Amino acid sequence: MDEGIKQMLMDWAAEFNDPVYFLEDPISFPRHFAERGAGLQDVEIAAVFASHLAWGRRSMIVRDCTRLFDEMEWRPFDYVKAGSYRNDDTSLHRTVKWSEIAGICLRLREWYRYHDSLEELSPSEMRCTVFRQKEDPRAANKKINMMRRWMTRDDGKVDLGLWKNTDKKDLIVPLDVHVHTQACALGLCDRRQKDLKTALEITSCFREVWPEDPLLGDFALFGYGVTREKDA
Repeated sequence: MDEGIKQMLMDWAAEFNDPVYFLEDPISFPRHFAERGAGLQDVEIAAVFASHLAWGRRSMIVRDCTRLFDEMEWRPFDYVKAGSYRNDDTSLHRTVKWSEIAGICLRLREWYRYHDSLEELSPSEMRCTVFRQKEDPRAANKKINMMRRWMTRDDGKVDLGLWKNTDKKDLIVPLDVHVHTQACALGLCDRRQKDLKTALEITSCFREVWPEDPLLGDFALFGYGVTREKDA
């Protein structure tokens, strides 16, 4: 990696791994429960749904996450355990319907009957078990990898660090259109497909800079995007 690019990535990560940039962000919902001493399951469920709705404008995501947690009376684990879910085909967020949320709640309820945490699920297992999506070894699993970053990284700044048995060295970048575009612009990848192979390629570049904590690179790309917008 070019030393100039490497230094810019480190500078952006140092500046933008800061809670001030994430006050109106999907991670604010699991953080709300974590900071109030809620149980791990409350935080995990909040992270599942906040990451699941994390596409589109931030203001829309925050609005619709708020609607969801209002429906849950801000007690997500109790809501999941109760088994009485809003289950209609009106939209909660873009193409996500309340009936889809009810299905996820039902599967979470079943999981928590026998397990204390979602941590033991790999991204592909979570894809199948929680979201009932077909197994796809090529899938980037952006939303799941976003949740895993939130729950695992433990530097006490933005992410929550509640999963103690997952090594942050093994996390994979949550790959979406913006991350892909920014990584390509910086020469971190040249693949056009937004799939697992591309996510691993970008993560490998981050590992050259931060061997112990590669997803600091996620904040670096966020910072690069903010910088580009300012300069536009």
